[in-house]
Amino acid sequence: MAETIDVDYLIVGAGAMGLAFADTMLSDSNATMAIVDRYHAPGGHWTVAYPFVRLHQPSAFYGVNSAPLGRDAVDQHGTNRGLYELATAHEVLAYYRQLLDRQFLPSGRVQYFPKCEYTGDGKFHAVLTAGKTYQAGSKTKIVDATYMKVTVPSMAPPKYHVAAGVELVTPNELVTLKEGRSSYTVVGSGKTGIDTCLWLLGQGVPQDKITWIMPRDAWLRDRESLQPGDLFGERRAGTLQLMQRAAATCASADDYLDQMEQGGEAIRLSRDIRPASYRCATVSVAELDALRNISNVIRQGRVVSITADQVTLQHGAYTPQPGALYIDCSTDGLAKLPPVPVFQGRTLRLQPVRPCQQVFSAAFIAHVEATYGKNDDDDDEAEALKNTLCRPVPHPNVPSDWLVTNILHGRARALWLSYPQTRAWLAASRLNFEKHWLPTDKAAREALVAGGMSRERQMQSNQLLHRLYGVLDTLPEEEAAAAKALIGDLPKME
Repeated sequence: MAETIDVDYLIVGAGAMGLAFADTMLSDSNATMAIVDRYHAPGGHWTVAYPFVRLHQPSAFYGVNSAPLGRDAVDQHGTNRGLYELATAHEVLAYYRQLLDRQFLPSGRVQYFPKCEYTGDGKFHAVLTAGKTYQAGSKTKIVDATYMKVTVPSMAPPKYHVAAGVELVTPNELVTLKEGRSSYTVVGSGKTGIDTCLWLLGQGVPQDKITWIMPRDAWLRDRESLQPGDLFGERRAGTLQLMQRAAATCASADDYLDQMEQGGEAIRLSRDIRPASYRCATVSVAELDALRNISNVIRQGRVVSITADQVTLQHGAYTPQPGALYIDCSTDGLAKLPPVPVFQGRTLRLQPVRPCQQVFSAAFIAHVEATYGKNDDDDDEAEALKNTLCRPVPHPNVPSDWLVTNILHGRARALWLSYPQTRAWLAASRLNFEKHWLPTDKAAREALVAGGMSRERQMQSNQLLHRLYGVLDTLPEEEAAAAKALIGDLPKME
């Protein structure tokens, strides 16, 4: 017979989003929670990620609200030199372990069930103990922190055929090699592919021994534009002015991105190739320079099959170097999923509500649940308000999504700031990158916030949103229709 777990919330998944949600509920409410997870330790995909993975954005606004990650320091060496630190996988895992052991469990309000498989309808079972099953209470809300389906190469086999005798490894296995290979082929051009190329170069592998299979070139962001603190205040101000100017003057989506590139916000690997994707990846200038040194880049689409004497791709084939080691980096870390309402009665499905800011989004959803939620599950009005505040922002995929996500974020931000309790929460949230962008001087900070809240500034922001929305008409008809359907209605012009 199943053991009843009578808590307010059953959180499925102890990854970054699940833990960020639990942390905010712990501090902002009196709720009790149970966290069920298939892994042996907290951290989600971080527990199986490749050892040399690091954050692509500063540690300053990653993790949970209640606990800082890292030393709030600027790196003094390496390709991130001069920018704020990026936590390693080991640092992230230690952070989450301490969070669980020193804050969550001692509170008496959180239970933790590792190595358990959730089967739906509030039910889960222990993986290592046959017959041990659990059932959430009848009034327990289910928080699905797995909807984003985050994956890394070690979690799934490649989607292409690999012939017998071909040596293919994941980035996890790359670090265990006992001896070098004649050449290395990196399959995939996303964050994992970038990390793997940089790791190989950092280990002293000559660039002419690296082949990089790049299905699509991507627009990247210069990491310097995302830095916290007063040290980068002038750069951030310039980025904001650039975004406003581009929104006010661009003639098309391509023109908008061209202006972003001219202003140093958007960057690309090859100046001769127009990127066909945008996935929010960031690089430093030093990292970009290192990547540009790799001259053997294969741009013929995705891999179809690999044999000893031929690599077949969607748009061509080539003869590989004998004895090449292939490193599979082709997994789509964040699957392209349709957005669904976050709040669905007794079920909450965690999704980004700010572009490319998953942990902030999970904490924000918890804030909305704790602040505007009702005990009565049948309160349609309360649920409608919560879903209005937490409209999902799907992870970007194509270049025009840069504009779409800016529109979605601009609309959401204006709405959030109109609610005093949410405005106060944003001002205090360490996961809110905008908090780290404000001056440390109190008078300067208050003046900047007051200016942003002025009616004139709000009207100007709304006008820019409407203009960007109109620019979407320059996209191919089907792409424009999909973008506008996702965005829906904008606030009326005044």
